[in-house]
Amino acid sequence: MDFELSGEQQMLRDNVARLMKERYDFETRKAYQKEPAGFSDSLWREYAELGLLGAPFAEEDGGYGGGAVETMIVMEEFGKALALEPYLETVVLCGALIRHAASAEQRADLIGRIAAGDLRLSFAQMEPQSGYDLSDVGVTARRDGDAFVLDGAKGLVINGDSAGGLIVSARVAGGRRDRKGVGLFLVDGEAPGVSRRGYPTQDARRAAEISFANVRVEPQNVLGSPEDGAPAIERAVDETIAALSAEAVGAMSEALAMTVEYLKTRKQFGVTIGSFQALQHRASDMVVALEQARSMMFFATMSAGEDDADERAKAISAAKVQIGRSAKFIGEQAVQMHGGIAMTYEYKVGHLFKRLTMIDAAYGDADLHVRRLGDRGSLFV
Repeated sequence: MDFELSGEQQMLRDNVARLMKERYDFETRKAYQKEPAGFSDSLWREYAELGLLGAPFAEEDGGYGGGAVETMIVMEEFGKALALEPYLETVVLCGALIRHAASAEQRADLIGRIAAGDLRLSFAQMEPQSGYDLSDVGVTARRDGDAFVLDGAKGLVINGDSAGGLIVSARVAGGRRDRKGVGLFLVDGEAPGVSRRGYPTQDARRAAEISFANVRVEPQNVLGSPEDGAPAIERAVDETIAALSAEAVGAMSEALAMTVEYLKTRKQFGVTIGSFQALQHRASDMVVALEQARSMMFFATMSAGEDDADERAKAISAAKVQIGRSAKFIGEQAVQMHGGIAMTYEYKVGHLFKRLTMIDAAYGDADLHVRRLGDRGSLFV
């Protein structure tokens, strides 16, 4: 199987890597974090100018004709830099919801605005009781003529406090955990009845608790069938996990590179600590864990477009298991071999470990996905 990138894909990787090197050193990242939205608005505009925001979308929808591989390339480089901008939330997750649920007219409008950098979106899905059950939706959407009225609350909406628009999952019919009866609704972040409380997360990003009180959604802002949004949600989350796998590989490779460099320069008892065989072995184990994760990143990327939902879910869960195990091992080893400096706010390694921990927890950690694979009768364990 050929894993070589095409010329255009290699150019994309080089361009993103160059941008991150020039504009995203660790000290600059701290400055971006202090901006009102928690990331750089000017850099977001630069992403648009470089075509990054439209890269995964079809040309007929206003994008640049890329796909899962282009998303993988961008996310891996973002992972190395610990980029704060809501690319995953807007382009990958909400972009997938739009691709798989919206009408052609909605896709042309929304994707065009995303690609131009004029629209940032967040997916309001999780609720206090839902855990990782995508069908556990308590927010209600009651019909009011041709429109719908939303009531309820969502939690841990990543970048939800600054998003211009929210894609909200809400229940039109059925019981709280029924797969049928869930719709997707596009809501203006400043619409009457929307209340947002933002807060920082452990990985230096932002999230929000959002409540909806009699929020009216006109029919043109309903994405697809108002009672059959579950398949689009599940597929979008699978594609998002594949992208998170790439971000994790980028963060792991950066943690490994920093650790190896530290072993070459830090001296103990008059010699560099990299000369100690025990630490050499631990660094070698980190390389093995990284390459295991990288292979599953490729597998997840190739499987993201699988139409068979059961096969796609098994592949994505298998990738999530290995990514989570490798992330935990590499993060722990990087911190331990650096010593106390890795625990300081000023040093990047600790922040990489925090982000890797959050990626492992997102959409279910490695242990949860092992159980899901077992339930599906998969050999991937």
